[in-house]
Amino acid sequence: MTKPLAALLAGTVLFMPAAGQADPPRRDQDAAFAAMRTGQVRPLREIEGRVLPRMGGATYLGPEFDPGSATYRLKFMRNGSVIWVDVDGRTGAIIGRSGD
Repeated sequence: MTKPLAALLAGTVLFMPAAGQADPPRRDQDAAFAAMRTGQVRPLREIEGRVLPRMGGATYLGPEFDPGSATYRLKFMRNGSVIWVDVDGRTGAIIGRSGD
């Protein structure tokens, strides 16, 4: 085996997960999807459909989900300022807003 090939194979082994290692932490999107599937929260598209029309031309940057409180936090940008809109995932009601 050539030295470069041996080095490549050795490097590959170093980055392989060990047997029995725990899965990486779930992302907030996975938690939101699981909560929506079980009926604990409303679908993200429904939440966005309620909030986006109220944002008066702000650019929507995306959501975050907090599974502990079942809230969505939608991030917007307008005139260089970040706006956060907090939404109760169970009811779809806006429960807070900061920025702008």
